[in-house]
Amino acid sequence: MKQTSAPRRGFLQGMLATAAGAGLAAPALAKPAAPAAASVFLDPAKWSPRNHALLTSIIAKHGNTSKTYNPKRRPYAVFDWDNTSIMNDCEEALLMYQINHLAFKLSPAEFSAIIRQNVPAGPFAADFKNSAGKIVDLESICADLDSDYAFLHANFKGMAGSKSLEEVTATEQFQDFRAKLYFLYEAVNDTHGVNVGYPWVIYFFTNMTMQEVTRLAEASHDANLGMGLAKTKYTSPASLPGKAGVITTTHFAGIRLCTEIGTLMNTFRQHGIDVYVSTASLEDVVAVFATLPKYGYHVARENVLGLRLEQDGDVIKNAYRKNWPLNWGPGKSVVIRQELVAKKGYGPLFVAGDSDGDYDMLRDFPDTELGLIVNRLKKGKIGELSKAAADSLKSEKPRFALQGRFEQTGNWLPVETTIKYGKSADALLG
Repeated sequence: MKQTSAPRRGFLQGMLATAAGAGLAAPALAKPAAPAAASVFLDPAKWSPRNHALLTSIIAKHGNTSKTYNPKRRPYAVFDWDNTSIMNDCEEALLMYQINHLAFKLSPAEFSAIIRQNVPAGPFAADFKNSAGKIVDLESICADLDSDYAFLHANFKGMAGSKSLEEVTATEQFQDFRAKLYFLYEAVNDTHGVNVGYPWVIYFFTNMTMQEVTRLAEASHDANLGMGLAKTKYTSPASLPGKAGVITTTHFAGIRLCTEIGTLMNTFRQHGIDVYVSTASLEDVVAVFATLPKYGYHVARENVLGLRLEQDGDVIKNAYRKNWPLNWGPGKSVVIRQELVAKKGYGPLFVAGDSDGDYDMLRDFPDTELGLIVNRLKKGKIGELSKAAADSLKSEKPRFALQGRFEQTGNWLPVETTIKYGKSADALLG
């Protein structure tokens, strides 16, 4: 979610053959490597030329071609996964895949308990309104989902019924279920924060074995890689308003691999710099993506750090792992200190991220020479670091750097600016 050059060349050739925006990549391809880094080859691909030069220099300075390299003190890099190493969020994609395939092993009573688990009662934030303009509250939408799931459970042949998936997903109850469950996911996170929302969404794997989860994750990853990138609206049926009323939610469907991250990881490893992934998704879901050779990242399984759940043997329980930090925001830095710094005695040389969840690990470690921010034109804490990166565009040794992308295709751009999905103009800051 191994390190030989031949598989990586295959990955690169396949990705470049399908990558959009080839004309935009020309400036990056035209920039020669710095003489000091002559021993390092990092494919220019669609890197910003400046970022490519910075990374080439870092590898030359700290990698195994450097005269000062110490194999007993191997440098290491830490990468966020969702919207950094790939385009879009594989955990959110998996939730929608799970919904569309009714891939749950929950009784109606268990489902009813999980959708309420650790979520404060009462209305959601002001943005979460129904079509009548009324703010939706937890109990109303959960009551509707209870009814929908009981119907689906009783009718779907993959649960307690006899109807096919095609038949069941054609029902109004399923349409209501899909729209309201994804609406609830967004409402929980935006109203109560990721400390509530991120564990909550992975409780839907309860009663599955980890092998079942990884098979489900691989199926979702493959399906989403084959989809077009599209923001899809789901509206619950007017004929089935229930207690919450008619609601509309939007899901950004589709995932794209990131050639530049895959080749950077490989170049790091070739030069004696270890690669780790730090994710706020379920660790095993991302491990499928990061480790399987067909996706091209070749990360060692033990180097993937993410959210963890309690298990009864191999069966997942709806409880977050005791004594394991929530691997988001400050928790990412805690895990790095606990799992890496404590054993190695030093922090990461390089960190890559895209959001507030990566803010802390991007800035917390004195050993970090460069923090790369995939530019999503975000505000908030990551916006502060993005501003620092923008202000240091002319610096020879910036602490932070921005990397742009074209969200319509999921491909990077060879510049620091980004073109948001549905937009035509690029921008440097949000």
